[in-house]
Amino acid sequence: MSLIPLDKVTFIGMTADRERLLDDLHERGCLELIPLSSEASSPHVGEQESEATEALRFLLSCPQHRSQVSDESRFNAQEVEQRALELQKNLLSLEAERDELLLRLQIAKPWGKFQFPELDELGGRRLWFYIVPHKDMPAVEASPYIWDVVSRDQRFCYVVVVSETKPESMPVQREHIGSRSPGDLAQRLDEVDLAIEDVGAERTYLTRWCTLFARNLARLEDADARAGAAKQTLESGSLFALEAWVPQEHVADLADYAREQGLVFQRRPPTVEDKPPTLMRNPPRTVSGEDLVTFYMTPGYWTWDPSSTVLISFAIFFGMILADAGYAALLGLGLLAYWRRLGRSESGQRYRPLLSLIVIMSLGYGILVGSYFGVAPSQQSFLGHLHLLDMNNSNLMMGISVLVGGVHVVLANVMNARRYPNWIDRLASVGWATAVCGGLLVAAGAVVQNYEILKYIGFSAMAAGLLLVFGYTAPHEKPLRRFVQGLLGLTRISSAFGDILSYLRLFALGLASASLALAFNDMAAGIRSSMPRFGLLLSALILLFGHALNLLLGVSSGVIHGLRLNVIEFFNWGLKDEGRQFTPFRRKEDSLWK
Repeated sequence: MSLIPLDKVTFIGMTADRERLLDDLHERGCLELIPLSSEASSPHVGEQESEATEALRFLLSCPQHRSQVSDESRFNAQEVEQRALELQKNLLSLEAERDELLLRLQIAKPWGKFQFPELDELGGRRLWFYIVPHKDMPAVEASPYIWDVVSRDQRFCYVVVVSETKPESMPVQREHIGSRSPGDLAQRLDEVDLAIEDVGAERTYLTRWCTLFARNLARLEDADARAGAAKQTLESGSLFALEAWVPQEHVADLADYAREQGLVFQRRPPTVEDKPPTLMRNPPRTVSGEDLVTFYMTPGYWTWDPSSTVLISFAIFFGMILADAGYAALLGLGLLAYWRRLGRSESGQRYRPLLSLIVIMSLGYGILVGSYFGVAPSQQSFLGHLHLLDMNNSNLMMGISVLVGGVHVVLANVMNARRYPNWIDRLASVGWATAVCGGLLVAAGAVVQNYEILKYIGFSAMAAGLLLVFGYTAPHEKPLRRFVQGLLGLTRISSAFGDILSYLRLFALGLASASLALAFNDMAAGIRSSMPRFGLLLSALILLFGHALNLLLGVSSGVIHGLRLNVIEFFNWGLKDEGRQFTPFRRKEDSLWK
């Protein structure tokens, strides 16, 4: 589990060799091109959706579909793609024009059907339109202009004024009808509707190629990426240059290739001024943690890979929020039922370790708090001896939640400190970790009797940690700026306090889940005792519906708040630089369609 180190490589050669180089690099698929030409349409090849994908989505979203053609001899993928994109562009333009025409017709509707006369017919005068409230009509009547009320309703009079210039004494602002009469607008609207129908008909016709188009999608995307890659290079006369980010493990192979092809090849490691992409590589057991991380952000190249940490902490938080071994057992049974089905797809295989860890953590924590569908085991039973945490002991459960939050924040600062090669740059994060540890010791000393020494140790650790924060928040700045930045760094004390207290949601949501389960059990028991005949059936329905609802709420809360505590509180202290994912320039055809 780590961020793969990259190098920036440069190829220089004759322009005649550029196409062959791009084809070979496209086949290797181990680098991300860096745009050198101003003609590049996108910063990174493959990062944006291809035109082929856009064309296929446009055809698939058509309300009607024709029967699919299977004869590839009659199919031209490039022509279908080009025509589908043209139709999409025309359809968007026509629909926008139709909306504008409908709006203009709606605005002009109160004045009825009319035609704009030529200026010569009115002696150079124009028509000006106004919506005048009834109370303001005396001002219109007193005006020196030629006017007429063409219609009225309960609130307004719709007035037309004839004047060479815009009337200045009108009580309201004029309405912008436009230069076309309602008749002209209606005629154009009919033409636009017919044009939209024609586009829809041709779109429907093209849907007969959807299956063949999808089979050729990878090849079309490769062609788009390959055409875009040519624009990323820099050409000067008979020479060209190409730059790319490459994992260091592939640099030697590329150097040998360049030597064989007679190309100039250079490599250098990235500098602080560079913004290299982030390439994360995790083993199968923690790769789902990478998905949890990138769901919110991509770590910067100069940071660290938190995939395994987020994976474990997310499962722990989920279990603390679910807080019931019975619900965890149901999730485990569901996972066993779908285990083979999950193994049939790559995404399912990625998430099986995460789901397994969630079930294990939830089951373990549910046993510790002694909750089995809201029922506590007997103290003399085996499960009763494993019941070590009392959910009704608010002080204990709040303390555990704060401890978990403090440890999580400390871990974030420790991992953030490790990423710096210079020990001086690490001291600010070490200071925060020490200060938070000191705060936890102070809290423990206040709760545990006869351990006053914990307070003294805690206060000393807090003081030492905050001194490190003050002195090393900006260690490379000049003294005055370093002093100011140190003071600003200390302002995060309130943020640290608030972030740690935010972990109290683990206790609150777990208690809510346990309370709801107990409430549904009591409700079912009360109905059964009060209704001897039908009480059993009604109580069974209440138990089924209630626990199903509680399980759904618990799973939703576990996912939402489990992610939140990682991507907000944890990343706030551990991942301060956001990056972008490494987007390789590689072929897709072989991996999609055989």
